[in-house]
Amino acid sequence: MIILAATPIGNLGDASRRLIEVLENAEIVVAEDTRTTGRLLQALEITNRPRLIALHDHNEKQKAAELAALAAEQDVVVVSDAGMPAISDPGYGLVAEAAALGVTVTAIPGPSAVLMALAISGLPTDRFTFEGFLPRKPGDRRSALRALAAEPRTMVFFESPSRLASSLADMGAAFGDDRRIAVCRELTKFYEEVRRGTPGELVAWAENGVKGEIVVVVEGAPRRVASTEDALAQVQELVASGIRLKEACAEVAALTGLSSRDLYQAVLTARRGEPA
Repeated sequence: MIILAATPIGNLGDASRRLIEVLENAEIVVAEDTRTTGRLLQALEITNRPRLIALHDHNEKQKAAELAALAAEQDVVVVSDAGMPAISDPGYGLVAEAAALGVTVTAIPGPSAVLMALAISGLPTDRFTFEGFLPRKPGDRRSALRALAAEPRTMVFFESPSRLASSLADMGAAFGDDRRIAVCRELTKFYEEVRRGTPGELVAWAENGVKGEIVVVVEGAPRRVASTEDALAQVQELVASGIRLKEACAEVAALTGLSSRDLYQAVLTARRGEPA
């Protein structure tokens, strides 16, 4: 089988007993960076010396089928440099190949920067979306953020320290400067820090220079008060763009607080030419 093994995101004390046991008995470990994994094995005092195979963004397409076939014969442990493999890290392609071949895939749960940042952000946790890293190019990043401007769920992003100030400024432009944001830095490490504020407040802080691993948690868009007529126009625009009617009604309902069922019935009534 394939065993996706979550590794510490900073503090070695977060390594589970199960992770250590699996690494002590593993014959093959597929790693995002074999050097980083080698240091992890040493830091955890793992005496086992498994065969280390590199799997990263540049070779996953070529290696996935080979490794999935190998996992059909013996256990293959998969690790990334930190956190859960396949979550904004190599592993998705390998899991997809394994699923296609009928190879069992399981996981050793553990540290997650996404869930930790969400939990300590102080922002709503009942519904959220993980957006990974924003595009590097400013124009592409702004387009991506504009597309998320109406997203009602809490959003979680990864970002590099060098682009943090620019990304926060772009968030202010796309979402408005009253949107609440939490920037979580160096999670589980000695210098762990959470900065909360508006985009403008956080840009002023980030422009002074920020170091470490960064997770940005952003409040979702507030529901807009809209008339039924305006809401129906939004539904029609979404349907014209190719979205199914029920999905369009659900999306507009989430943004406006109106009933999805009522919007759906109103559209059908309008199509029949009946009085609303």
